[in-house]
Amino acid sequence: MTDLPLTGYTVAVTAERRAAELVALLERRGAQVVHAPAIRVVPLADDTDLVAATRAVLAAPVDLAVATTGVGFRGWVDTATAWELPLVEHLATARVLARGPKARGAIRGAGLVDAWSPESESSTEVLAHLLSGAEGPLAGRRIAVQLHGDPLHDLVEGLRGAGAEVLTVPVYRWEPPADTGPLRALVHRIAARDLDAVTFTSAPAATSLLQVADEQGVRAEVLAGFSRVVAVCVGPVTAAPLEAVGVRTAQPARARLADLAREVVARLPEQGPAPRG
Repeated sequence: MTDLPLTGYTVAVTAERRAAELVALLERRGAQVVHAPAIRVVPLADDTDLVAATRAVLAAPVDLAVATTGVGFRGWVDTATAWELPLVEHLATARVLARGPKARGAIRGAGLVDAWSPESESSTEVLAHLLSGAEGPLAGRRIAVQLHGDPLHDLVEGLRGAGAEVLTVPVYRWEPPADTGPLRALVHRIAARDLDAVTFTSAPAATSLLQVADEQGVRAEVLAGFSRVVAVCVGPVTAAPLEAVGVRTAQPARARLADLAREVVARLPEQGPAPRG
């Protein structure tokens, strides 16, 4: 019987959200998987910032709105309802874009119509769609962007650079994981080149790993370790913190978990499994 393609390889998963799905995709391909969450997504401590952002959205008609996650968009609608703010009615006159199927479901669940969504769950593709002129000129238009912990700098600044008024709506924020032990162990394994690949699904996770490497005093060793350990990122925004410090990354053509797992399969046979001590 032919071995599965990742048999003998060890792959780390730094995701919190949808981690079980990615772990299963890798294990089905034969990998030994180490789960070391680099971040966790938590609701805002109170509704103050979200209510203020919602009131800013309600201050004038919105031309476009972007829902980036299902749970985040539902949280936004629920908070607005609790504060008796007419968010759904206000967005009914806007074109509401969904970053992926779960966001699309949340839009429909609120009684709104989803105008468009990308093939991949990619903010980069959302930005490309908007900059293409498919939704009309952006200059002078009001666009509400629901954040999901990540500030989405590329999307927000890209829209502002095109002349849009962008209203960001923070529903969640990133924090370090409640238990940093697995992440601390992971940075030492990268430094020792004791595994084959590390997967990243968000830029904050990549930033968090580098911060922990600093705290552990092994930043230089971790950066050197990535010359052997493959950093596989779901897309260019996720890869940016690593690329900025000289780490070469691999990225699938589409920002989907299944494609991320396939990219691991494509990259690792280029080298043998890491030697085990």
